[in-house]
Amino acid sequence: MNPQTAILLSLGIPLSGALLIALFGRQPNLREGVTLTTAALLFGTVITLVPGVMDGARPTVTLIEMLPGLPLRFEVEPLGMMFALVASGLWIVNSIYSIGYMRANKEAHQTRFYVCFAIALASTLGIAFAGNMLTLFVFYEALTLSTYPLVTHKGDAAAKQGGRTYLGILLFTSIGLQLLAILWTWQVAGTLDFIPGGILAGKVSGPVVGVLLLLYMYGIGKAALMPFHRWLPAAMVAPTPVSALLHAVAVVKAGVFTVMKVVVYIFGIDLLAESGQNLWLMYLAAASLLIASLVALTKDNLKARLAYSTVSQLAYVVLGAALATSWGVIGGSMHIAMHAMGKITLFFCAGAIYTAAHKTEVSELSGLGRVMPFTFGAFLIGALSIIGLPPFGGLWGKWYLALGALEAGQIAMVAVLMISSLLNIAYLMPIPIKGFFGKSPDHTEGGNPGPVAIKEAPLPCLIAIGITAFGCLVLFFFPDPLYRLLRPLGF
Repeated sequence: MNPQTAILLSLGIPLSGALLIALFGRQPNLREGVTLTTAALLFGTVITLVPGVMDGARPTVTLIEMLPGLPLRFEVEPLGMMFALVASGLWIVNSIYSIGYMRANKEAHQTRFYVCFAIALASTLGIAFAGNMLTLFVFYEALTLSTYPLVTHKGDAAAKQGGRTYLGILLFTSIGLQLLAILWTWQVAGTLDFIPGGILAGKVSGPVVGVLLLLYMYGIGKAALMPFHRWLPAAMVAPTPVSALLHAVAVVKAGVFTVMKVVVYIFGIDLLAESGQNLWLMYLAAASLLIASLVALTKDNLKARLAYSTVSQLAYVVLGAALATSWGVIGGSMHIAMHAMGKITLFFCAGAIYTAAHKTEVSELSGLGRVMPFTFGAFLIGALSIIGLPPFGGLWGKWYLALGALEAGQIAMVAVLMISSLLNIAYLMPIPIKGFFGKSPDHTEGGNPGPVAIKEAPLPCLIAIGITAFGCLVLFFFPDPLYRLLRPLGF
């Protein structure tokens, strides 16, 4: 298969899958078989592009030229290759998990759920392989619209309110700010192509760099940079597989991916560093990182705590971009993949707890780890990876971010990374500790626990949780392929 065909198939496979899922909607086994087959075919197609990109190839496909110099074009470069691998790989795992979750909880509108999921993955691959800012913007908007029915899936008042917040903030930021930045970039640079070193170098300087950077960073609302972050906790009304999609597979990762693309290929790290306009973004990212962690500490609802954890973790990627150093870019980019694996594990575990025990609050989890040892053990692994402790993959993103901060001479940012890891411990570790060592409601009067009957979530949920928890371990011992893929971004 030639690379150009693989690019087109990466967009066409999930769209064709969505059509077939709708066609077999009244036959659940067949519908879900199509979902799994589509996800596997997509991942297999994406993988065929890896060897060429690793060897320096940049395969390109142009669909149409809407205006002179403004084509709808795709180009596979290292950052997009990494994002496509993360999204397509985790779609398989999320699909396995969704089958167990949706059936066990007897969720309505399951066909619509799987259809929208497939369309969202097509949009995500369009973002990953976008060859210019216009193409990225088109698929960025498609992702927002295709995930709205997923956020409002339950159809109750809370879901509708959460959906309005989700759609309102994301459309306002992208159309009101990002689109303005794109038009301004086209006007001054004469192109929107993603070019190493940036297209704005020598075209803008001084405060103009800062204004454009502000428009882009807040226009990319999916990155959840404070104060445009409220859509993310609001969207937690959705079923847990959707939360996993939002936090690990597609939406927020599309946001920070776009941040990194803009910094590397639109501005260029040299322009940002020389202008000094990266400093305000650096300190804003650091503030978001710490404030969101402190807010997470106050949340008793498990999904809300994980949502604010995600706001904090996304700021790591923005910080890596704002450092405007080679190591910072590599660290922020690696953190996209490392955080995806750890956070999807945590959300899978939260959904398993809800499915098996109908618990949603951290204060309700005492002793539950003895009833659900597999789930809470996996939660511990995911938490340790998010914290950045060995032997789990979350270490490497933070490691390179710290090197990037030292390269930029920003010792304060190293301190921020260390403090944030301590805050990660403070809001994540009480959950497995409470689960394994907390006093169960069924304790006997003498203080000894009564008989414990293991009651885990359905098998498909446990399979998915096991895969992603193991992935956190694999990424620690085998980070080199990811590093070699991303190295051209900074050097």
